[in-house]
Amino acid sequence: MTTEQRGELVVVTGMTGAGRSTAAKELEDLGFYVVDNMPPTLLKDVVRLVDESRGTEQPIAVVVDVRSGSFFDTLRANLAQGLTGRRTTLLFLDATDEVLVRRQEAARRPHPLQGGGRLLDGLLRERAAIAELRSTADLVIDTTNLNVHQLTDRVAEAFGTPDTVRLKVSVVSFGFKYGIPVDADFVADMRFLPNPFWQPELRPLTGRDAPVATYVTGRPEAKQFLDQYVALLETVAEGYLREGKRFMRVAIGCTGGKHRSVAMTEAIAAELTARGHDAEPQHRDLGRE
Repeated sequence: MTTEQRGELVVVTGMTGAGRSTAAKELEDLGFYVVDNMPPTLLKDVVRLVDESRGTEQPIAVVVDVRSGSFFDTLRANLAQGLTGRRTTLLFLDATDEVLVRRQEAARRPHPLQGGGRLLDGLLRERAAIAELRSTADLVIDTTNLNVHQLTDRVAEAFGTPDTVRLKVSVVSFGFKYGIPVDADFVADMRFLPNPFWQPELRPLTGRDAPVATYVTGRPEAKQFLDQYVALLETVAEGYLREGKRFMRVAIGCTGGKHRSVAMTEAIAAELTARGHDAEPQHRDLGRE
């Protein structure tokens, strides 16, 4: 049986407090056989046992965290060599240190690498230990600004249809004044376009409303950007698929994330969808003003 016919293997890792348990629960709801806190040395054995007991089409998710210690080297080797025979996705969950400290303090849990020091010391040791895994991850989800429901939506968006071979593209609008999304593969700045905010009749509307969308995307420079940028993304998408990457996150920004970025995000997602890609618009800061 070929890799494409076998069930998917998702390896979930990342920072303590970034949402590994939430992601694992959602994967279980999506039909994955989930193994939590698994030593990476047992990865091949787990896959073999699931193959024998549940069949090779059963998707599997394994959660690996810093408690595995030096076993991370084994995990990297297994993933690099494709020893499981399955299409494998490495999912890395991350968040800012400030948010992770707050979450851990709220849960009243010490960090496994904290020792006798501060919780932040444990997080810094963990971040250094798994930095290489983050750099090689297929999908990084930054949960800094996500609640539980938003995180489960992101996981479902990525793995709800694991048999698809199309690239999954998330096009997200944002406001620069709220910060650039740290998990974006590409960032584009729409502040070169006239701002509808200065039009009294458009100010209370958003980029999802037709008058604003027409005002933003109807300009010659906007049309030129859309055509050229979508062509660029298509070129990159083809390369991603050749290299086995199935996720792309494109961030489109303007000042406040309400007008220009929203309108262009909708336009880019629609154009990518029309060209056969699995593209979805998202609006991080809409309604935040």
